[in-house]
Amino acid sequence: MRLSKLNIKKINLNDIDTSFSAQDILMKLGELYQFESGIYGYGNIWNKLQRNIENIIIEELDKADCIQIDFPKLQPRKIWDQSDRWNLYTKESDVMFTLNNNLGEYGLAPTAEECATIFGANRLSSYKSLPATYYQIGEKFRKEIRTRGYLFRPRTFIMMDAYSFDISEEEMHKTFNKMHDVYINIFNRIGINIIPVISDGGTMGGRVSEEFQTITNLGEDIILYDEKNNIGLNKEVLNFDDKETFIKAFGVSNISDLKEYHSLELGNNFELGTKYSNSMKLYFVDEKGENKPYYMGCYGIGLGRIIACILENNVIRDGTSIKGFSIPYNIAPYKIQIIYSENNQEEAEKLYSYLLENNIPAILDDRDKLTIGNRIKDVYVLGTPKMIILGNKFDGINYEIEDTKTNEKISVKLNEILSKLK
Repeated sequence: MRLSKLNIKKINLNDIDTSFSAQDILMKLGELYQFESGIYGYGNIWNKLQRNIENIIIEELDKADCIQIDFPKLQPRKIWDQSDRWNLYTKESDVMFTLNNNLGEYGLAPTAEECATIFGANRLSSYKSLPATYYQIGEKFRKEIRTRGYLFRPRTFIMMDAYSFDISEEEMHKTFNKMHDVYINIFNRIGINIIPVISDGGTMGGRVSEEFQTITNLGEDIILYDEKNNIGLNKEVLNFDDKETFIKAFGVSNISDLKEYHSLELGNNFELGTKYSNSMKLYFVDEKGENKPYYMGCYGIGLGRIIACILENNVIRDGTSIKGFSIPYNIAPYKIQIIYSENNQEEAEKLYSYLLENNIPAILDDRDKLTIGNRIKDVYVLGTPKMIILGNKFDGINYEIEDTKTNEKISVKLNEILSKLK
C-alpha cells in the first residue's frame, strides 16, 4: 500500500486516551470513525487485520468439519416467537433493535439460535445426517445502554457464531469438548493467552457454559483463576444455588486456591440441550423412525473485541508517553514499512515492488514534504511491526530491518530480506 493513498490525518500523541490508546489513535487517524456511540466505520488497517484473524478462525473450524453458512441479519418476529424469546429480547432484557412496518415486526439479530435451528432442521432430517456444525462470521446488533472501550462493548460488532446438532446429550458433550479444543487452537494462533472459564448460560438457555477470557485490567469481568491448571470461573458463578456441584463438575476442587483477576471475555460456548428444537417443534427421525429433538450447542467469538484487545496489549510507550502500537507480525495486515530520503526514492520503489512480488504486504511511505522523523512516527501509529529506513546513510547494499516493538535491528542484503521476514 502506498501511504499517500490512505489519507491518514495528522495527530497529536500527547492527546491520546490513556486507557484505550491504540483504538483512540486509529480514531484520530480516521481509520476508525464513530457515527454514534457504539456504532463505527472501519478503515483499511482494521479491515485487513480482521480478515487475517477471520482466516485463522475459518481454517481451524474447517479442520474440525464445521460448515460455513450465512443467516439473515434482519429476522422476522415469528421465528423468535417460536422459541418464546421475542419478549425476552425486546422487553425483559431489551437488547434487540426492532422495527415495525406494514410488512410486520422484525429484529436485527443479536444472535441466531432460531435461524440456526430452522436451517439445521431443513437439512438434517435424519439421524444419518448428524452430527453437524454450522458457523457464520458477520455483524451482530445489541442495544447496549452503556457502551465502553470503543470496540470492547459497542452496539454493532463482528462475531463468529456456530451451532451444533447432535442425536443425544452424550454426543452433544463430545461436540462441546471438540469446540473447546478448536477455540484453544484459534487463540494460540492469534497469540492471545486465553483462560477457559466456567460461567452462567444467561439468555442463551444453556446451563453448561464456558467463557474464554484473557487477563487484562481493561476487562470488566472478574474471574477466579487456577494458574496451575489454566482454568477459572466467572465470579458470578458463586451466586448459583448449586455452585459447589457446578464448580466441581468443571474440575475446580477448591476455590480458595484461585486468584482474582480482571478479565475480558473474547468467546463463549453453550450446551443448549433440546431447548430450541423442543420449543420450536423441530425434530429429526431416529433409527426407529421416531421424531427426536436435536441436542444443540452454540459457540461465539467476538472479532472486534479480539482486535481491540490485541491492539491495546501492544501499545508502545516511551517513558510515560504513548508512542503508538505494534501489531504482532503473524497477523499484521502489513509486515513492513519502507521509509526513504528523497535521494533513495528509486531504491525504495524497487524494494517495495520486490516485497509485493514475493507476497510480503508492505507500506511505502511515498508522501511528499515530510521529514524522516515524522515518517518514523507514523510507522508506530499504523502499528506496522517492522520498518526499513533508506536514509542518507544507506549504502545501496545493506538494508537495516528494525522491529518496532523491541527496537532490535538486523542488517541484511536484498537477497536475505525474504528469509528474515518469513
